Amino acid sequence: MAEAAAFRRTTRSPARRWLRRTGAWLATAPLAVGVLAGPLAPVAQAAEPMSAPAAQSAPQTAPAAKNARTVDVSLNTLTPSAPREGDTLTITGTVTNKGKQTVKKADIGLRVGPALSGRTAIDRAAKRAGYDPGTDGSGIDGKYTVKLPALASGISHDFSISVPVDDLDLGADGVYPVGVALSGQPPNAPYQDVLGFQRTFLPWQPDALGDKPQFTYLWPLISSAHLTSDVGEDEQRTPVFEDEELAKELAPSGRLGQLVSLGSELPVTWVVDPDLLATVDAMTRNYRVKNGTETVPGKNQALAKQWLSSLQAAIQDDKVIALPYADPDLASLAHRGKNVSGSLSHLQQATEVAERTVETVLHVEPSMDFAWPVEGAIDSSIVDVATSAGASNVIARSDSLEDDLQYTASAARPIGGGTTAVVADARLSKAFQSSMLHSEASTLAVQQFLAQSLAVARQDHDGPRSIVVAPQRVPTAAQAQAMAHAVKQLSDERWTQQVDLVAAAEVKPDEAASRQVPSTSRYPAHLRKQELTVRTFEDIRATQTALDKFTVILTARDRVETPFSRAIDREMSNSWRGNRTAAAEYRTDVEQSLRALTGEVQLIEKSQITLSGRSATIPVTVQNRLLQDVDNLVLRLSSDNAARLSLDGDKGVAERPIEVKAGHSQSVKFDALANANGQVRMTAQLYTEDNKPYGEKMQFTVKVSEATPTVLLVIAGGVLLLVLAGVRMYTQRKRAGGSGPAGENGSAADDGPEPTPDGGTAPEETQPSKDDAEAPDPGQPSDPTPDTGPESGNPSVAGEKVDR
Repeated sequence: MAEAAAFRRTTRSPARRWLRRTGAWLATAPLAVGVLAGPLAPVAQAAEPMSAPAAQSAPQTAPAAKNARTVDVSLNTLTPSAPREGDTLTITGTVTNKGKQTVKKADIGLRVGPALSGRTAIDRAAKRAGYDPGTDGSGIDGKYTVKLPALASGISHDFSISVPVDDLDLGADGVYPVGVALSGQPPNAPYQDVLGFQRTFLPWQPDALGDKPQFTYLWPLISSAHLTSDVGEDEQRTPVFEDEELAKELAPSGRLGQLVSLGSELPVTWVVDPDLLATVDAMTRNYRVKNGTETVPGKNQALAKQWLSSLQAAIQDDKVIALPYADPDLASLAHRGKNVSGSLSHLQQATEVAERTVETVLHVEPSMDFAWPVEGAIDSSIVDVATSAGASNVIARSDSLEDDLQYTASAARPIGGGTTAVVADARLSKAFQSSMLHSEASTLAVQQFLAQSLAVARQDHDGPRSIVVAPQRVPTAAQAQAMAHAVKQLSDERWTQQVDLVAAAEVKPDEAASRQVPSTSRYPAHLRKQELTVRTFEDIRATQTALDKFTVILTARDRVETPFSRAIDREMSNSWRGNRTAAAEYRTDVEQSLRALTGEVQLIEKSQITLSGRSATIPVTVQNRLLQDVDNLVLRLSSDNAARLSLDGDKGVAERPIEVKAGHSQSVKFDALANANGQVRMTAQLYTEDNKPYGEKMQFTVKVSEATPTVLLVIAGGVLLLVLAGVRMYTQRKRAGGSGPAGENGSAADDGPEPTPDGGTAPEETQPSKDDAEAPDPGQPSDPTPDTGPESGNPSVAGEKVDR
């Protein structure tokens, strides 16, 4: 985009500097005439003004266009980064001979080029390699040139150059390219040549601007997932960490330790992931760490307490922006997750939990109005998802929402539906994304950042502007140090005015700025490749379904629901981008932990049992190995052959409500009625009260060995016949022995009056004999034995015989 802005024409430099520059121009005018007359070798030598003594002793210099950079020049420090009048500029660094031959008569000095006209000119100068006297300028006074010893191949040498700023001959306020050039004489060469060159930028604004743009720098506190979904088996629900890696980040020299320490001294807006706060807060108390298949006690409580205390002190009087819990990947939700049922509800839940977490841990009220898609890349679907959870501002980046303007537009702009896009400047936001491990990279990045910020501030623009910088989400410690150094240079407000993000979002929008949100097809391909997959959101849905089914039976739901819900939030985090393997492993661990926990409530296996009576009681045992009671469960027992074995009367299915105390088992009894011999397969299954299966079903076999009613009738008839036959035989026997005074057993016959010898009859009643009075009465046959005995609450075991 065109960004070469017209600078203000007002010159703020003192008159003495103007006179000195005019004199320098007049002194070099004859040389310029010589150049126009023809390319002569002596003219090339005069391209670098020197003092008279230095000019007399300096060797000839070859045209720079033919130079070969055989010496590497590294800039380690440049102080001050934004000098004022009267300051002394000091540059330190190292030169290394990368060539195969020794460099003799080497010296190193500064070259200052003409002021750059705008942001695009700075970009071009930063990309340009090598030394060009036309753009990189001439050397300063020779007395500031540092002589170096001969540099053999592979040899390095440190250097330090100090020059009063007033002697740099800087012109009007603006951005100047400053180069460090190493000149030397290669073997067999008759002249000195520029063999190494490194360029940087010097922002020159000694006096404060009258119309300064508002400037906002976001300071992110975001990390990856460290907590698991597991908790200890104690009443305190001790959290379990994946490892102790977070402790390394919290250390004073660690990434998060440096961010808090540096940020406490800067005018920044804190952007925090509440999951990080909750994780560190959990770390301040007893916690455990995975160690293979076991866990061991954590040892960094003191470190966590110190970091949280430092953060609470650092954010005083600063604005805190809270992201949804675990920093969910909005782009992945928009492109791959929103069509998976339930996915968007997690974003709403993560937003609600985020506010409570920040207030609890930091004791401040955060702003919940901002959504931050990864790298500020937006499209219409991302905006829809980002605002679905209540955010009214979306942090975008200018390489996503581009303007066709000659200046840098204000950050805030309405994009419809009551939503404001807060567009961060892409150049400034990406200034510290490369590795800052080497001091040169940090030094060059800081100088280019300050140069770009001054170029923005000096653009012609009517009305107030807000300039927002949204750096990388997870800066390293070295990157944080470079960022802090750059922001600190702006804190004196020479050309910027520091404000927080909320204030920046409220600045009047620029009418000429673009408000057209890109279509989904324009989302950057390299970012789309890093997104979470559809499978991720399907796995999340399955885990959430299992969690909902489990927690409905618990009497203390929060003990399980809270850690697993937060783990599910982490499964959608931006931190998994580009690392699908680790993301899948984390989801698997959460799913397996939940499955193991739900398996603590289960049915005790049974093998074949035998019914020896027509009716019986079949026990089924439910075991609860959790540390809390369970209820809201129904145990359903069904028979696959109700005609042979029915339950609860003549039904094939019977149900019983279940309540089991923590750490106990409960035996549930079902009444069964056998109607026919044979084997019957029984199925026991737990259900939640909303009729959803819980756990695995349990099957066992019942062997029915009781006789059927028909057989019983036949047996009863046979018994009756036997009884009647016995009675008849008894009667006949009595009659057969009736002629004697007694029967076979000595008792008198009772078949009526006996005839007398004279043909009469005996008396109607006779006195029984003593033996007859003592003989037992056989009576009626006894009643059959009951089908079942007293019920027992003991669960059946393998091969047991149920005869109750």
